[in-house]
Amino acid sequence: MKVLVTGGLGFIGSNFILYSIQKHPKIKIINIDAQLAGSNIKNLQSLKNKSNYIYVKGNITNQKLIEKLVSQTDVIFNFAAESHVDRSITNPKPFIDSNVYGTFVILEAVKRFNKKLIQISTDEVFGSLKGVSASESFPLKPSSPYAASKASSEHLVNSYFATYDTDVMIARCTNNYGPRQFPEKLIPKTIILATKNKRIPIYGNGKNIRDWIFVFDHCKALWKIFEKGQSGESYNISANNETSNIIIVKKILELLDKPFTLIKFVRDRPGHDYRYSLNSSKLHKKTNWKPSVNLEKGLEHTINWYLTNRDWWNRLSTAKFGRIN
Repeated sequence: MKVLVTGGLGFIGSNFILYSIQKHPKIKIINIDAQLAGSNIKNLQSLKNKSNYIYVKGNITNQKLIEKLVSQTDVIFNFAAESHVDRSITNPKPFIDSNVYGTFVILEAVKRFNKKLIQISTDEVFGSLKGVSASESFPLKPSSPYAASKASSEHLVNSYFATYDTDVMIARCTNNYGPRQFPEKLIPKTIILATKNKRIPIYGNGKNIRDWIFVFDHCKALWKIFEKGQSGESYNISANNETSNIIIVKKILELLDKPFTLIKFVRDRPGHDYRYSLNSSKLHKKTNWKPSVNLEKGLEHTINWYLTNRDWWNRLSTAKFGRIN
């Protein structure tokens, strides 16, 4: 089987490729990545001599290139996306270009060559939730330009199933963490800044809640969806690890034996959602998937990876980190 992974030099995409080649050594993977913000060529250096892995530098908005690659593969996992909320507030256009138009280009090729698409989405499409967890049938109510672009791509995907009977599914996940995550995100930023004994900025009072899932549990779920999911359906992926940002930061500081005085509360960002939460009972019932890594073990593994891979992040300027989301 031949698999096309878009955005495979990013955090989740690169871990998905590494996991897939390890668990399914007979598959062939083509990775297309434009090396934009969040991508890192170092993420897959270990695969450069693998005969079943090919890297293509390119953008998913390139219609001719996407058509060529899609025609050569059996299934497409679309990870490619601009994903940082702060940057979407400052400049929404790249998010529309990549997340909406890029998805359209992929859908056109999938329709033309009769291929299967797994669209990777986010819990942020539902907006902030109080007291409930969103099922797949919940209305989309995005708060940021990033979330709106991902919601738009979901609508496109669903329309191609309804109108053209295209073989598509949506996988919607909660906050991922683990190795190779770009330092603009909460957990790696906290680890790196704490290691450098630098102040760790947290929006507002730090009580915003996210459900944290270890990235390899996400990867396992995606394969379950590919193998057992139904075309035209969407599947939520969650780990039942709802935790506030301030608690996450304090857990990391404790594991690193660093003082809480490194924490610095800063002005909240516009439209900051208070809580994201997904109900993934549909996925459990359909595929029997369950997360296998609890938050404590996942954080320990993640911290150890960043401490033993300092060359991966040491040259990155802290000016790129921005504020914690």
